[in-house]
Amino acid sequence: MPKKRFDYPDASESRGEEPITVVIAEDNEDDITLLENALAAIACKNTVRIVRDGQELLDYLRGEGKYADRRAYPFPNVLLLDIKMPRVSGLDVLRWLNRHPECSVMPTVVFSSSNLDEDVALAYELGANAYFVKPMTFQSLKDTLRSMFEFWGKCTKPPLPQKCAE
Repeated sequence: MPKKRFDYPDASESRGEEPITVVIAEDNEDDITLLENALAAIACKNTVRIVRDGQELLDYLRGEGKYADRRAYPFPNVLLLDIKMPRVSGLDVLRWLNRHPECSVMPTVVFSSSNLDEDVALAYELGANAYFVKPMTFQSLKDTLRSMFEFWGKCTKPPLPQKCAE
């Protein structure tokens, strides 16, 4: 008996990498410089914005202050989040996202120097979609960013608002 063949409308189309908007929350200036250099080195075609702490990230997500201009500061498709930041930690940002259902489905990747089991477990419990320990070499950083952006560029992501409500 022949196998049943399933024809799906998109089965013959290969889905390419789509440009994404990524907001990176990172407070360490040296890490920011490394990230910017790595993004330039991989010829990143995505829109990337960097904020300096969790409070600035929340302002960005809520579209407050200068972040109200969505042409200059487009709403992100993906968050890249350090967990050890001043004012509002990355873990507190994850908690905040959980309280805002319209934004809690936003893909959120933790990118931290902490490899403590309790930090990793808590980040996942709070809704992180992935957890990366910051690479130790520039080449590893480039490879990680390239893979991460390629993955999220190919993923089907949920529709998101232009800002998260308070």
